[in-house]
Amino acid sequence: MSQFKFWNDVNSLLTMEGPVKGPIPRWQKKKGSDTSSNSSLNNSSKLRSLSTSALNSTKTPTKGNENNDYQKNKTPRKTPLKTPSKKSKTPTPNKGSKTPSGDRFIPSRSASNFDLAHYKLTHDEDESDSPTRQELQRVMFENLHGGDVSSQRILSYKNKAPSAPEGFQNPMRVIYTQTKTPASVKSSTRYIPQAPDRILDAPDIVDDYYLNLMDWGGNNILAAALGAHVYLWNAGTVELWDCSRSKRLRIMEGHSARVGSLSWNSYILSSGCRSGQILHHDVRQRDHRVATLSGHSQEVCGLKWSTDGKYLASGGNDNVLNIWQVVNGGHYSQTTPLHTFTAHQAAVKALAWCPWQPHVLASGGGTADRHIRFWNCNTGSCVNAIDTKSQVCALLWSLNYKELVSGHGFANNELIIWKYPSMTKVAELTGHTARVLHLAMSPDGTTILSAGADETLRLWKCFTKNTTKTKDNEKVKSKPSALKQCIR
Repeated sequence: MSQFKFWNDVNSLLTMEGPVKGPIPRWQKKKGSDTSSNSSLNNSSKLRSLSTSALNSTKTPTKGNENNDYQKNKTPRKTPLKTPSKKSKTPTPNKGSKTPSGDRFIPSRSASNFDLAHYKLTHDEDESDSPTRQELQRVMFENLHGGDVSSQRILSYKNKAPSAPEGFQNPMRVIYTQTKTPASVKSSTRYIPQAPDRILDAPDIVDDYYLNLMDWGGNNILAAALGAHVYLWNAGTVELWDCSRSKRLRIMEGHSARVGSLSWNSYILSSGCRSGQILHHDVRQRDHRVATLSGHSQEVCGLKWSTDGKYLASGGNDNVLNIWQVVNGGHYSQTTPLHTFTAHQAAVKALAWCPWQPHVLASGGGTADRHIRFWNCNTGSCVNAIDTKSQVCALLWSLNYKELVSGHGFANNELIIWKYPSMTKVAELTGHTARVLHLAMSPDGTTILSAGADETLRLWKCFTKNTTKTKDNEKVKSKPSALKQCIR
């Protein structure tokens, strides 16, 4: 700003109704040091002289100055203000600033349509156009993009982002995909005791992987074969039965070797023996043997009918799992297997059918396999496979929850409760000092009985029903419907 323009502005201010009161600006103090410029103004009017004398005042204020009250409370500046250099016209950004300037999006010129972008930025869609102008716009649309411009974007990527190489896993994906549970949401986990509810002695239990020596009947009677005797336990008292003196209802012959597995389907009793044969017995007839199945080359150690009675699953020491379909109008299976699975690398003893999906089967392999596999018997496909890191001896589905229990041998000797179908561990139940050979469930589905090679029977109360939900359901059922109330 030139001195001539500056003093013209001062003169215009001073010609107002009175002198301007207030603190002296810093730029006036700076100008006050220039005596040569002030001397040229001494010939001005009296009012202008007063103004210049105020501008030429020293740092120490005089008593007659109008700004004494302000300057008494203000400490004069010792160091003069620095003016920016005339050489640097563009201000330099602060290099020591910690605040980043931010990332910029730099579009690719080859992928940008500048004509389209310019038209969309400058065109006002709300303005009323004449028919001639509308026709011109239509032609421009076609020339710019070959179609409707209103559906196009100003900036867009030409190509999609390249896909990651095969087998690449983002290590940060787990951190940013985990969802936090709100504090207001109550935990849905239930209490599962880590100790058995009761322990029963099982002396002389045969430590044989291929035998099934225990079952829990629907009348709440537990049967366990120990040595040459069968023990019955009625969930409160223990009764001992001598098999040589018990009343025998019937003898059904037909097997040439020991029978290690049994399974009921209505009035048909299926049995598997060490030779690999499976027999179907009709207990109503005198000639009880109705079919013979020869699908295994070694001992049949697993045998289970599905809950709907349509399929029979058999697992053998030959690492083979067979699925047999029931005959039309009968309760025994056909003599040719419907599916033959050979995915297991060890003997298949543990078999369990899903209660709410009768066509889904869970099977467990021995020490060399250690996997729990899930099969869809309608399609003959393997749905899932989980490596348990331990020999799978027994499997049971929960009746009260969508969960699965597995009994294990080498090397953990434990019970594991799995959440289905995610197969995440709900609980690990330890206590057996040897492998868990057999599992059975109480009729109400709340208690699991495990038999171990350590000659103990352990009861685990791990599927207790949620009484709160049961009461709520009963209240809902007990309430009369709105229709009944309207009829009344």
